[in-house]
Amino acid sequence: MSAADLAAANLSRATGAGLDPHEYLRVTGELTDPDQWGETFMRAAGEHLARAEQAATAISTGEHLRTAARWFHFATLGPNRQSALAAAEADTAMRRALELLEPQARRIEGPGFTGWLRGPADAAATVVVVPGLDSSKEEFHDVVTALLHRGLAVFAMDGPGQGTLAATSTVRADYHHVIGQVIDAIGTRNVGLVGLSLGGYYVAESAALESRVMAAVSVSGPFRLHWDALPPPVRDLLIQRAGGEEAAHRFAGQVDLSALAPQITCPLLVIDGGQDVIPGVTNGEPLARQAPHGHYVCLSHGDHLLGNARPDWLAMAADWISGALA
Repeated sequence: MSAADLAAANLSRATGAGLDPHEYLRVTGELTDPDQWGETFMRAAGEHLARAEQAATAISTGEHLRTAARWFHFATLGPNRQSALAAAEADTAMRRALELLEPQARRIEGPGFTGWLRGPADAAATVVVVPGLDSSKEEFHDVVTALLHRGLAVFAMDGPGQGTLAATSTVRADYHHVIGQVIDAIGTRNVGLVGLSLGGYYVAESAALESRVMAAVSVSGPFRLHWDALPPPVRDLLIQRAGGEEAAHRFAGQVDLSALAPQITCPLLVIDGGQDVIPGVTNGEPLARQAPHGHYVCLSHGDHLLGNARPDWLAMAADWISGALA
């Protein structure tokens, strides 16, 4: 894949993460080789750190720090020999931003997770936002904001093999154990889950096996993975996040909701994009069909993560889970 193709493939994902599209096009326009991705994005993040130091107000400082966190995270989504450093810098920048912009935000950590709990302390419900294979708690800006605007508390997390934990842990298919730890740590009885990409599998698996999950939304989540048919870039990423080819092959074989879908007794919303076609990935229609209270939405023009179709689903999904948890 050329540098231009890599940049184009990540454009809608970048805007969903809160990056300014004009800045994104300007920064990626500097790329002449995909191997420059990490260095270029980390340099863009550094420019926002410099702006933060020069800002006249705490609000401006925090906004620049928050943007820097997203650029650092995006530095991990392409070739980058300093991915672990970029993930750590994203985590640090977001911490500094929240200290200024949302001092009530709480860092909550456990053996298999870390993240930020944001929103009103007396919220009627908490939604856990679960990232995918190469995403992190710094990415889904638009989803978190939509949920916060509806009065919900939001816990944006990294789990095993994700974000700041990617350097020290590997992915696990039995993610409900991690969600159980999160619910214990948050200490609330009314919990919903929103998962994106592989996070959609994680929330469906958790909804089937963790009885405290009251509602769940899967966005671009896989119903099943077929290792032999996956394209090489996806296999390589799985190998990296699983800690080896044998572990990745085994993990992919476990990503299968055939037996679990009928066990999901809570309300479940499954959202797919019609343009999201990845060899070896079965999308979410069977999940919605087999879950007792599943509802399926497929947007024909939507890509993976539906970043190019945000007005068609984001507000609807936020309203849906807010209503389901009411």
